[in-house]
Amino acid sequence: MRVQVLGCSGGIGAELRTTSLRIDDDILIDTGTGIGDLPLAEIRRIEHVFLTHSHLDHTAGLPLLLDTVFDMRNRPIAVHGREETLAALRQHIFNWVMWPDFAELPSPAAPALRYEPMWPGSRINITDRSIHMIEVRHTVPAVGYCVESHGRMFAFSGDTTTNDLFWEVLNECPRVDVLMVETAFADYNEKLAELSCHYCPRTLALDMKKLRHDPEIYITHLKPGSEELIFSEVRKALPERRVHRLRGGEIFEL
Repeated sequence: MRVQVLGCSGGIGAELRTTSLRIDDDILIDTGTGIGDLPLAEIRRIEHVFLTHSHLDHTAGLPLLLDTVFDMRNRPIAVHGREETLAALRQHIFNWVMWPDFAELPSPAAPALRYEPMWPGSRINITDRSIHMIEVRHTVPAVGYCVESHGRMFAFSGDTTTNDLFWEVLNECPRVDVLMVETAFADYNEKLAELSCHYCPRTLALDMKKLRHDPEIYITHLKPGSEELIFSEVRKALPERRVHRLRGGEIFEL
């Protein structure tokens, strides 16, 4: 299993891209602005999209992806997510006002987009990869994912804050090789982090005490301009953990 970080920033700017991960050449987790750096030939290979939640920094690339490839394909791209997330797409994006409805285009009989509702706790197997949806806590219904292949596993928190379930599910796994977890704000912004349901270093460190595994930990979704401060605070808060800052373009072979 090959995991490529297309985007992992909490915002945009020179060389910054919002959240998207590519698994092998056919699966995306989230469709932030990072997908725009893929060559057209590689965009055409995407078959499945798994969304963590409906916020724009995680979904902005999806309408443009579909518009780019809809007439180059003979089958729809499957978009997986919580029903609340898919309903938000239908109501607010693919509504013929913000964007055409690619669940009906090029035709209702042969659309470019197929919605595939999931629910927390469910799993989908795609060839030799198992994708497990885990409920997390955010300002809108949101999830993280565990992806396992050939006994290797990585976990992605999506956007979240203090919760128990994500860590309980990880502890039930036989191993966690790589954990990508968000920390959007520095500790001086803890109140804002609490209001927006994101981690800051202090609250992440408290939750990390719940995790019995010892994976390589990669911090994602850092706010532009505060990256160095946030990451330095994370390292101080987690001195016993193997912590790294996630960067766009990184590739993990699992």
